[in-house]
Amino acid sequence: MSNYIVVTGAAGFIGSNLVRALNARGVNRIIAVDNLTRADKFKNLVDCEIADYLDKEDFINRIQHGHFEGEIGAILHEGACSNTMETDGRYMMENNYRYSVILLDWCLEQEVPFLYASSAATYGMSQIFREKRKHEAPLNVYGYSKFLFDQIVRQRLPNASSQVAGFRYFNVYGPQEAHKGRMASVAFHHFQQFRETGKVQLFEGSHSYANGAQMRDFVHVDDVAKVNLFFLDHPKRSGIFNLGTGKAQTFNDVAVTTVNSCRAMAGEAPPLTLAEIVRQRLLEYVPFPEALKGKYQAYTCADISRLRSAGYDASFASVEEGVARYVKWLWLQA
Repeated sequence: MSNYIVVTGAAGFIGSNLVRALNARGVNRIIAVDNLTRADKFKNLVDCEIADYLDKEDFINRIQHGHFEGEIGAILHEGACSNTMETDGRYMMENNYRYSVILLDWCLEQEVPFLYASSAATYGMSQIFREKRKHEAPLNVYGYSKFLFDQIVRQRLPNASSQVAGFRYFNVYGPQEAHKGRMASVAFHHFQQFRETGKVQLFEGSHSYANGAQMRDFVHVDDVAKVNLFFLDHPKRSGIFNLGTGKAQTFNDVAVTTVNSCRAMAGEAPPLTLAEIVRQRLLEYVPFPEALKGKYQAYTCADISRLRSAGYDASFASVEEGVARYVKWLWLQA
């Protein structure tokens, strides 16, 4: 593709992994767009090849003044505030919703493929994770910002003359997420906890689940990048798609894999069972936070039938595979 590919949120977690995945297939004509108010995110792009970097506000101003007409081959829109605990609704809607609408409308006008990040947060407390309006009930303003933009996409799609594909990311984990702080994945925090204290922490039982038995659909960021590039390669395929593994696993599974992977990297063997890890006090259960009551998804599992119907047939890494690979990467970075 001779035109530029724009990646928004390029210095972030998923954005930087998309840039890296594009580089791996020889694509370097990339315009990286982000807001580096938090300057430490630049580190995520140090090993990447890009053609240019633009601040988010500068990029919006330029496209609205016709600077890139005929020069952009696709926009991969990952830029968003992903803090589910953010309480500034005005900021969230401006940053996540309005920004996305501006880019969507520009892409439709220019007939440029538009791939964007939605979120499983659109489902809220639902136990059915299928891409239909009746299953969507976000619990926080982050989820609402993603939900509302999905509704706009649904309105635009019937008359769209170019690709629009949204991906409802489930619990993504993997390299380049350290800057996310408390919003980084459980696997990241478990690694840090184990290296610093020799044990990891999980919430006690809640929502009728036993200690650490709450379940999420944990998906490795490499798989997220593969799905995005699949759609980039198939510009006739549009819609809103769940992007998870299609399998829910417990937080205990993440803890066990992290502990055993750290022990293996340190030359300690054999692997321990959950019961042995608890008995040796390598895993500690802490009270469920009051601040999360009524705002917590204790179970998520992507229905990926629509993704499969679109032709994506590759397998997804399990927690045991993906977290082990991630812990090895973290260990070598430490």
